Amino acid sequence: MDRTQFDGARVLGVVGRSGSGKTTLLEFLVEQLAGRGLRVNVIKHSHHDLELEPPRKDSARLRRAGAAEVMVASPYRFAIVRELRGAPEPGLDEQIARLSPADLTLVEGFKSWPVDKLEVYRAVAGQAPLYPDDPHIVAVATNQLRPAGLRPGVAWLDLDAPETVLAWLVEKIAPKP
Repeated sequence: MDRTQFDGARVLGVVGRSGSGKTTLLEFLVEQLAGRGLRVNVIKHSHHDLELEPPRKDSARLRRAGAAEVMVASPYRFAIVRELRGAPEPGLDEQIARLSPADLTLVEGFKSWPVDKLEVYRAVAGQAPLYPDDPHIVAVATNQLRPAGLRPGVAWLDLDAPETVLAWLVEKIAPKP
């Protein structure tokens, strides 16, 4: 089943253990896709508190004063900071709905959500891969040899040749006739 479409948006999760190279690969993919004229959104999940502005700045002071949301706007970009104030963390579906339309939304994190995923795996990180236990992983970018008995339908990609990962992704998101 193709889980690339999620709530009307074309989505691919990018997962892997800390230190595997997810951000480096994402940076390459986003740059290449944007260079081809595609609009790419990225959702980066963090388990840590986010400090997006220095505590002394006006926007942080207003947020700490009790504002539900603070928008910081400039001629170059804008950001909205929403305080949850004890409310549950919004799910991936809610986060995707907040974004502007795009040709592709890449999601780093939200590992438990049922979307197609690309795992970035490096054995030198010293942790087990995720793909044996996650049926939503449809591709693995790694510098390891393809294992015998790999689940059918899982693409095995060369992490040291990121162009191969890009080619796989471009094919995956291409409109199907």
